[in-house]
Amino acid sequence: MTTPTSLPSDDSLDPLLRRPVPDWVVDPEPAYRAPVPERHKDRVWVHVLLFVLTFFSTTLTGALHYASFVSELGTKPVLQTSLLFWNGLPYSLTILAILGAHEMGHYLACRYYGIDATLPFFLPMPFVQMTGTLGAVIKIRQPILHKAPLFDVGIAGPIAGFLVAVPALVCGLALSTTLAVPKNFVGASLGEPLIFRAVSWLVWGTLPNGLDINLHPVGLAAWFGLLVTALNLFPIAQLDGGHISYAVFGRLSTRITLAATLIVASLVFVSLSWLVWTILLVAMLVFVGPRHPAVLDEDVPLDSTRLVLAVFALIMFVVCFTPAPIEVMDLIRPK
Repeated sequence: MTTPTSLPSDDSLDPLLRRPVPDWVVDPEPAYRAPVPERHKDRVWVHVLLFVLTFFSTTLTGALHYASFVSELGTKPVLQTSLLFWNGLPYSLTILAILGAHEMGHYLACRYYGIDATLPFFLPMPFVQMTGTLGAVIKIRQPILHKAPLFDVGIAGPIAGFLVAVPALVCGLALSTTLAVPKNFVGASLGEPLIFRAVSWLVWGTLPNGLDINLHPVGLAAWFGLLVTALNLFPIAQLDGGHISYAVFGRLSTRITLAATLIVASLVFVSLSWLVWTILLVAMLVFVGPRHPAVLDEDVPLDSTRLVLAVFALIMFVVCFTPAPIEVMDLIRPK
């Protein structure tokens, strides 16, 4: 992408702010779409390789989750057959579908507006642990010049991932069982977002004291999908929520970024599971700064439809958020 170094003629100025714009942007209204002059070619083999590696790491992790599920938190013996590779597929396919939908939402929005972006990079976890993956990302190779495309690209990912995660959560909870919590059990306690509690109540009703849900691997993958959605919707810098915040509030979004970062840091005192996320956010702010890259129409308000979608993004954040995502502790014991 090239930007003019001197003031061009009037017909190549942005009609909203009369500023110089790249020569391939002539009429950003009404759809803001413009052809990319030299779109980079994706190294497809890299994306395929990372996806295959992530598939294997999540499936191996899923097999362990399945073994834990059928053993009912260790109260029953773990059969060797429960550790077979294909038993990890329900977890693996679910979490890959949620992550893939999220990133493809961003990618397809970029393609719609002619923005040069890579295919999704799936990130495998090099050793078996709770998720089996570090997530997925795309790289946008050029600046986004207007609020509308910035907003649409930012919100498309969380909405797409959320629309896959919620049905997966319903299926996962329906496949789950209930059990009496072992008296001396020590393990990971998962925080329950509002939407998790609502769906759990619809499927299982109010459980009596001493009973808990033995979460099926599909439900566990959906739970991680909700957590990813909440993390990405924090209104911080260049996270998805940061893009949305900047498109709605303009320069005020810098203050929102700093305030939200302080809130995340304070959550460490609620749950140590926020420590790593806080360190990553602070590192991001150190390297890229708290101020979102400016667009040409920074002072032009968003249209009412996108403002409604911004409210929906806030609702998604609220229902997916939990103040204590993962705690390693004694679970509540039956009375």
